Amino acid sequence: MTFRLHHKAVTTSTNLDAREGAPGDVFTAGEQTAGRGRLDHRWLSQPGKNLMMSVVFDVEGLSPEHVSTFPLMAGLAVRDALLGFMPAHAPAILLKWPNDVLAGGRKVAGILCERAGDHVIAGMGVNVNQTDFDGEIASRAVSLALLRGKGGMEVDTVRDAVLAALGARFETWRSGGFAAMHADYAAVDALRGQAVTVRQTDDDALPVHGLCGGVAPDGTLIVAGKPIFAGEAHIITSDAAEAYA
Repeated sequence: MTFRLHHKAVTTSTNLDAREGAPGDVFTAGEQTAGRGRLDHRWLSQPGKNLMMSVVFDVEGLSPEHVSTFPLMAGLAVRDALLGFMPAHAPAILLKWPNDVLAGGRKVAGILCERAGDHVIAGMGVNVNQTDFDGEIASRAVSLALLRGKGGMEVDTVRDAVLAALGARFETWRSGGFAAMHADYAAVDALRGQAVTVRQTDDDALPVHGLCGGVAPDGTLIVAGKPIFAGEAHIITSDAAEAYA
C-alpha cells in the first residue's frame, strides 16, 4: 500500500482532516486542539512530543461485520511497530479491547476508527517523547521514551514504522478478516482471564461484569460467557475481582 503524507503544525483533529482524504492519505500534526479518543474522551498530548496520525483505508465491498474488526487489526499493527523500539528489559506490550495498546498496564497508544462511506479513518496517538502526564492520566499513561529509558526519538521514525506495519496487517485483514490474525491477538490479549467490567455502547445496554474469556474470532469480547459487541472495558482490581473467580 502506498501512503501520501500531509502534515500540519497545528490542527483541530487529524481525523477531521482525514475526512477530506482518499485511501492512502496520511494526516499528521504536531498539535491537536480538539483531539478525541473513543466515547468522546479527550486525547491530550504535549505539542511536538507524540505521534498524532490518521490514515484513510478503502473498505468498499466488505461487510459491516468485517469492518467492525478493523480497530483490532490496527491495534496489532501498532504493537508490531512499537516492538521494534523496545529493549529486552521493557514490559510486554499487550492489547486491551477494543482500542488500547498497553505496556506495563499503562497506555502507550490509542486508536479511534471512524467509518466514512467506503472508507475507514484510522486515527491513532502514540506517546513517543512525553515524559510527564497531567492529572488523572498520570498513573495510566506511559511513553516510548519512558519505556526505553533513553533520550527522545524522532516521531517520524515511529510514524514510518507504524505505517509499514499497518500496510502489512491491512492486506491480511482485508483478504482473511480478523480470524486470520486472531491467534496473534489472543497471544497478547490483556483482558483474557481477568475480572472485568464493560460499559456497553449498544442500545444503552447495562454494564457487564465477570471473567473475560478473551476476544473471539469475530472480534467480540466474551465476558461471563456473553459476547460484547461494543463498549469500554476495565480490569477489576483487588478484592472486587474475587466475586468473579
